[in-house]
Amino acid sequence: MKNIVVLSGAGMSAESGVKTFRDDDGLWQNHRFEDVASPIAWQRDPELVLEFYNQRRKQLFEVEPNAGHLALVKLEEKFDVQIVTQNVDDLHERAGSTNVLHLHGELKKVRSTVDPNLVYTMDQWELKLGDTCEKGSQLRPHIVWFGEPVDMIGPAVEIVSTADILIVIGTSMVVYPAASLINYVKDDIPKYYIDPKAFQVHGISKLEIIAKKAGEGVTGLVEQLLQQ
Repeated sequence: MKNIVVLSGAGMSAESGVKTFRDDDGLWQNHRFEDVASPIAWQRDPELVLEFYNQRRKQLFEVEPNAGHLALVKLEEKFDVQIVTQNVDDLHERAGSTNVLHLHGELKKVRSTVDPNLVYTMDQWELKLGDTCEKGSQLRPHIVWFGEPVDMIGPAVEIVSTADILIVIGTSMVVYPAASLINYVKDDIPKYYIDPKAFQVHGISKLEIIAKKAGEGVTGLVEQLLQQ
């Protein structure tokens, strides 16, 4: 069974109504995205940071997977599919994908500020100051903030290096270290890049550009691959 590796970014979830700050003005309530998603922001104003993620989490409880998410699930009928996503939503999982690695954390999870191994899944959207782990410390979003290491990049490299087919969806390919993952794919395998602003990536061979949004582009490609 061939191994398909999917790299997904913000454009994957945009059609579900998940806000993409990089594609808009980069602001949330007049705050720069980076200024509410960093360790410095957490130290300076944890309540503001919690409110930012509460609003994003609230929205996530209200949206559904789109046609692109659902199409990827169909690939598991014929292929071993592994998804590496930059997204912190759970829409891949809710659609039915069974192998998903989150590079930047998960919005519906929170963790202890004294023990990063204490991670909890939330069944509601609001996290408040005073909400603590079993060791009595404040809980924080289980998110990789600006300035923090992306611990899952190593496992992601291992996954990408095994690909027989690579599909890149809804990402600008300019945010590192995620953008570097395509460099670990074998040269001779088919590669597909689905995004309205997709471009030929320098030094990457056998890359087919599909300049469409995720819903249309993924659905069409999946039908094509299942017929091969």
